[in-house]
Amino acid sequence: MSAVTAAARAHADDLAAFVAASPSSFHAAEEVARRLTDAGFTALDEEESWPEQPGGRYLVVRDGAVLAWVVPAAATPTTPVRVFGAHSDSPAFKLKPRPTTGRLGWLQAGVEIYGGPLLNSWLDRELRLAGRLVLEDGTAVLAATGPLLRLPQLAIHLDREANDRLALDKQTQTQPVWGLGSADSADLLGELADAAGVDAARIRGYDIVTADAARGAVFGAGDVFFASGRLDDLASVHAGVIALERAAEGFDAEHIAMLAVFDHEEVGSATRSGAAGPFLAEVIERVQLGLGADRSEQLRGLAASWCVSSDVGHSVHPNYAHKHDPVVQPVLGSGPILKINANQRYATDAVGAAAWNGWCAAAGVAGQEFVSHNGVPCGSTIGPITATRLGIRTVDVGIPILSMHSARELAGVSDLHDLALVAEELFRR
Repeated sequence: MSAVTAAARAHADDLAAFVAASPSSFHAAEEVARRLTDAGFTALDEEESWPEQPGGRYLVVRDGAVLAWVVPAAATPTTPVRVFGAHSDSPAFKLKPRPTTGRLGWLQAGVEIYGGPLLNSWLDRELRLAGRLVLEDGTAVLAATGPLLRLPQLAIHLDREANDRLALDKQTQTQPVWGLGSADSADLLGELADAAGVDAARIRGYDIVTADAARGAVFGAGDVFFASGRLDDLASVHAGVIALERAAEGFDAEHIAMLAVFDHEEVGSATRSGAAGPFLAEVIERVQLGLGADRSEQLRGLAASWCVSSDVGHSVHPNYAHKHDPVVQPVLGSGPILKINANQRYATDAVGAAAWNGWCAAAGVAGQEFVSHNGVPCGSTIGPITATRLGIRTVDVGIPILSMHSARELAGVSDLHDLALVAEELFRR
């Protein structure tokens, strides 16, 4: 297990602040943009013309997604791109239309399940609401409450079999409480409007999700553990931001360094701001056109490009060892993981493995491998989607965690920092 250095501890503390500022994908995109703007990046508007010369640091936000890149001063029409990709969304509950509900003197929120949350992990936790409100003039404003909701579990006295089997009805038993009184005289959207500083009567649409209200924390013997909501996949987003900030200083690589943060990975990525949508392809094309590339030169640049798709993977679980491969068993604190799947649920191949291992070696970081147990279905990532969408070489990586898709996930402090170091090496080399 890697020692937890002061730098790794500082990285985890900063990640806790990043997650707290990013309770929804829209807030995450805004926080990425804020941090990079403070670091000298220029925010661009998709409806405006973009710079048409080499050099510069730029970013563009589309809904809950954000792309940021650094162009070297010596860039040409065929300069390739190095992409570090991640996603901004996490499993949660999303507000339905007419969300102010309740019964028997309780105020409740009408919610729909977003993605694949580990439902029981959301019980008996204080939850926030966060996302965007769209007003009557089309303006979008971000809104986030403090601790407001809770999914209270039924007492053991009323369900003597709860410790033997707990199955929640997704419609009737996942509606959180947020107050007392009659739904006829309450307004949940009004709470969000107050948090955003707008008149509730102006709201015409909204995308609002729940998030764990507790702040991320370092703990364990030797401070080796970090627990937080939304580590899937804000751990990768944060690592990419840190890496791009550092690589941008004195940047003179022979490629364009790009951070790609997509939304909607947990529900398939098939949206305008998801990895299956056109966002990344459109931005790369506009950057290439700004460098004077024709179609042949664009394709030559893509042929020499790389995408590192970074998302969390499973650490071996000490209480459920039979769920993991008996030989390949990554564990927290032993480095980032290279994710491999024979059926291409991950995009890693031999070329990608060699490249990733080289970046790890150059960064002085020990890596691990991850492969699924043959009897346990394997999830997927933005990696295969990006490889298919753009045809660029792609490798799937990440950090090992426990409690994936829980309201509060568990990572290794040193792994978080190590991932940022390798991402920086990707951008610089």
